[in-house]
Amino acid sequence: MGDSILDMYLYETNTLLEQLDGILLAAEEADTFSEDSVNEIFRIMHTIKGSSAMMEFTSLMTVAHRIEDMFFLIREKSMDIVPEQDRPELFDMLFQAVDFFRSEIEKVENGETLSQSIDHIVTKINSLIDKIQGNPPAPAQESAPAAAQEESAPAAGLEAANPDYLFGIHVFFDEGSGMENLRAFMLVNSVKDYCGDFITVPANTETDPSTSDIIADQGFQLWFRTAEDRDAAIHAMDGAGSVREYQPVDAAKPAPAPAPTPGPESPKAQAPKQEAAPAPKPAAPKADAAKPAAGQQHPKESLISVNLAKLDQLMAVVSEIVITESMVTSSPDLKGLRLDNFTKSARDLRKLTDDLQDVSMSLRMVPVSGAFQKMNRIVRDMSKKLDKKAKLTLIGEDTEVDKTIVDAISDPIMHCVRNSMDHGLEENEADRIAAGKDPVGEVILSARHTGSEVIIEIKDDGQGVDTQYVLSKAIRQGLASPDHEYSQKEILNFLMMPGFSTNTEVTEYSGRGVGMDVVKKNVADVGGTISISSEWGKGMTTTLKIPLTMAIMDGMEVSVGSSIFTIPINSIQSSLKVTAQEVIHDPAQGEMVKIRDNFYPIIRAKELFGMSEGCDNIEEGILMWVESGEHSYCLFVDELLGEQQIVVKPLPNYINSFGVKNYGITGCSILGDGSISIILDVINVYTAAHSTY
Repeated sequence: MGDSILDMYLYETNTLLEQLDGILLAAEEADTFSEDSVNEIFRIMHTIKGSSAMMEFTSLMTVAHRIEDMFFLIREKSMDIVPEQDRPELFDMLFQAVDFFRSEIEKVENGETLSQSIDHIVTKINSLIDKIQGNPPAPAQESAPAAAQEESAPAAGLEAANPDYLFGIHVFFDEGSGMENLRAFMLVNSVKDYCGDFITVPANTETDPSTSDIIADQGFQLWFRTAEDRDAAIHAMDGAGSVREYQPVDAAKPAPAPAPTPGPESPKAQAPKQEAAPAPKPAAPKADAAKPAAGQQHPKESLISVNLAKLDQLMAVVSEIVITESMVTSSPDLKGLRLDNFTKSARDLRKLTDDLQDVSMSLRMVPVSGAFQKMNRIVRDMSKKLDKKAKLTLIGEDTEVDKTIVDAISDPIMHCVRNSMDHGLEENEADRIAAGKDPVGEVILSARHTGSEVIIEIKDDGQGVDTQYVLSKAIRQGLASPDHEYSQKEILNFLMMPGFSTNTEVTEYSGRGVGMDVVKKNVADVGGTISISSEWGKGMTTTLKIPLTMAIMDGMEVSVGSSIFTIPINSIQSSLKVTAQEVIHDPAQGEMVKIRDNFYPIIRAKELFGMSEGCDNIEEGILMWVESGEHSYCLFVDELLGEQQIVVKPLPNYINSFGVKNYGITGCSILGDGSISIILDVINVYTAAHSTY
C-alpha cells in the first residue's frame, strides 16, 4: 500500500511540475501572470504542499508553502503588486523552485535523503514577498495569508477563537483513522478552494503532530468571518476523506454535542440546506483537471493512470495468445483435413486476436508532446546563459509512439537541442544579421509517422557544420586517415564517434566529448537510427528514425540450414538470386555484388554465426539486400520463407551476457509451429561481419 501511495505522489507531483513549467514559460514571455495562471500556481503549490506534508517530505512542503503564501498575496491584490523591475527575479526564482522540486523528487525516486538546507531558496522567496508587500508588516486580518492566520489562532473550545470569526464548522474524523493533524491540514487545503480567509482550532496542524490527540478527542474547528464563507466551505467537507461528520456552529449559541458515528440511515452531512449555496466542487483538485466554475457540475473522470508494468503484462499475455492461436491453426494434426467450420472459426479468431493486439498496443502509445514540451525549458535556460536569442518551434507533437520509446528518446532529443543551441546557432546577433538572417535563432523540433516508424528531426537555422574543421580534428584524433577522400556524410559521422568534440573549451553544456555518441547508442538501443545533414551557413538537421513499438513487428522469415532468422521488413530493399559470375572478389571488402550501378558487400550468415548447416554455393541460396542507417549490404541465406507478424521476445540475461547483440542477434520469436526464430539487427550484423573479416 505504501508503495502505491508513493507512486501516486510521484506521478501527481511530476505532472504538476510539467504543468507549472508550461505556465511559467508562457508567463515569462508575456512578462506577467494572468488571473488564471495565478490561481493555477496557487492550486499547484498547495497541492504539492499538502501531499508532501502527508508523505512527510518537509523540504518540499516548506518551499511549496512559502510560494503558496506569495501567490495568495498576488491572488488577493492582482499581479500589479509585483513591480515590473522585480518580475524577472520572480520568474527566475520560480524556475529555480521547479528545479529544486525536480531534484528532490529524483532523490525520492532513488531512495536518497532529501535536502536539509533549503535556506537559499526560502530566503529568495521571502525577499520577494517583502518586495511585494512593500516591506511593512501586513495586518493579520487584511493581507496576511490564511496560513499565517491559522498559525496565530489561539486554541479554544467551541467559543469563537477570534471575535471577527463567528461562523464555524466543527469536524470529526473517522475513529482510529490516525494522523488526524495531517487529515485536518489536507481539509484546510481543500477549504482554501472555496474561501481563503479563516482560522482553525487547533492551529499549526501541519507542523505539530501533538494536535492529533486533541483533534481525535475534541474534533477540529474552522471559523469564518461570514455565513456565506462558511456555506461555501461546507462543499469541501462532502469530498474530504475520513470525515465522519461535521456541524455548522455559531459563536452566539452553544454547539450541540457530537452525535455518535452515523449508521446506515444517518446522512454523513448534517448541515442545513442553503438555497443560495453554489453547486459542490471537488475537494481535492486533480493534477490534470481545471477547477470548474461555480454552478457547474464536475465532469466525470474519463482518464485513469495505469502502471506501465501492468501494460507490459497485458502485452505479454496478448503476445502469448497470438502465438498460441498461430500454433492451433497451423497444427500438424490438421494437415490434409478439410474442416470448413474450423477454418471459418479460425479466421474469426485471427481477426479478434489482431484487434486485441491493436488495442493493447494503442494503450501503450503516448504523444511525444511530453518529451517535446520539456525542450522549451532547455532553450529558455540556454538562451539566457549563452546570451543567444532563440525560439523553439514544435511540429507534430501529437505524434504517438510506444511509452518506453518516448522515455528512451527524451535524452537524445535534449542532447540534439543543446547541440543546436551551443554549436549550431551563431554566437551573436551581428553575425546572423550580416548573413541576412532573423536576429532570433530558431530550433525546429518535429515528429511525423511513416508506416512502421516515427521520424524526429531537430533542425536549426544556424551556421551549420564546418566539415573541413571536423575532418582535420578527426585526423588529429586518429579517427580519420589524411590520405583518404571522405564524403560529407562520412565527415559528419565523425561527430557521433566516442570522445569527439568540436568545442575548443569545456563549457557547462559541451566540450567533454560526451554527447552525440551517447545519442547514437540510446537511439540504437530502441532499434532506431540517427543521421546528420548540414549546409554551411544554413544550419544543421539531426534525424532520428525510431520504430513505433518494439513489442510486435513485421518480419521476413529466412532459413539457414534448419535454423530460422527474422529480418525486419523495414530494413529489406529486395531479394535476389545471383550467379557465381556476378560475384566480385575484392581483396579489401571480400565478396561483392553489383546492384543498380552500386557495389554491395555480401555477408554469409552461415560463416558469420559459425553454423555447420547451410548453403555454400551462392547459386543455391538467396541474397537479401538490406539497409539500415549508413549500412547497406546483401545477406546470403538458404531460403526465403515469407512475411510474418512476429512477437518480439527479449533474450534471457544469461545469453545476453555472451555479447550476442554485438553479432546482430537482438531477440527471438516463437513461430506458429512452436519453433524459435532469431531476430537480426541489420546494423550489428554488418559491424560484426566487418570486425570478423
